[in-house]
Amino acid sequence: MTKDVSHGTQDSYLVALIGSGIGPSLSPALHEREADRQGLRYVYRLLDIDVLGVPPEAVGDLVRAARDLGFDGLNITHPCKQLVIPHLDGLAPQAEALGAVNTVVFDDGRAVGHNTDVTGFAASFARGLPDAPLERVVQLGAGGAGAAVAHATLTLGAGRVTVVDAFPERAAALADSLNRHFGAGRADSTTPDRLARLLARADGVVHATPTGMAAHPGLPFPAEFLHAGLWVAEVVYRPLETELLRAARAQGCAVLDGGGMAVFQAADAFRLFTGQEPDSTRMLADIAELAGAVPVPD
Repeated sequence: MTKDVSHGTQDSYLVALIGSGIGPSLSPALHEREADRQGLRYVYRLLDIDVLGVPPEAVGDLVRAARDLGFDGLNITHPCKQLVIPHLDGLAPQAEALGAVNTVVFDDGRAVGHNTDVTGFAASFARGLPDAPLERVVQLGAGGAGAAVAHATLTLGAGRVTVVDAFPERAAALADSLNRHFGAGRADSTTPDRLARLLARADGVVHATPTGMAAHPGLPFPAEFLHAGLWVAEVVYRPLETELLRAARAQGCAVLDGGGMAVFQAADAFRLFTGQEPDSTRMLADIAELAGAVPVPD
């Protein structure tokens, strides 16, 4: 069966996150806390493909099962953001431009894909680094999150984004896509061996790889590549203070942690699922508490 209920007129919601290794995700807590404050019954499940023992290509089966079981929507994360697209009935313009989906809304039996990573990163950057120069930006990482933040950075007015990835063909494909969308010359790509030279001349660097996550500790590049004239924006939010951000602070760099992106993309997804307006200020306090392991009073 499928739900046929207009979003914003119901008071009970069932959503889930599909991805790999998502046990530590803070999405359930972010969504459920905000829903509780709004007086909504809101259940957020994790559908971890590793726990379920299915490959990423099974995302279509999971989407169909969730729709048939009456879920209101899904969040989608690595490695399924692109694989899910053929299994959807439609795409919002942002998701279509990106070729990546992180939010699926079930409406009148249709599964429609959205991407709130773009708006999430843009809102976080505008809040956390409002005066950062954007003429020359280097981005490390060209996966699903990388595509979203590159689009966001150019939407914010970056002059040029240079994409660096361990897989040169993936970096080149993203740069080509960005140039088609934003105009020739707005993006290019190169290989990691040129990173030191690029960062020496750059205004800022966006880090969009898993390095620095709890399961992937370490630095994405040597700390000596950093300098005080560089701003550093991180996509990883668990931990909020990654090794890269610690090294950047030590060099005097302006920094942006990944918590803001996590909150603003979650707020946008919450709005899509419920039709209700979330309070992002309260959600920012939530993630500072949750990701920072601040004790919660009894």
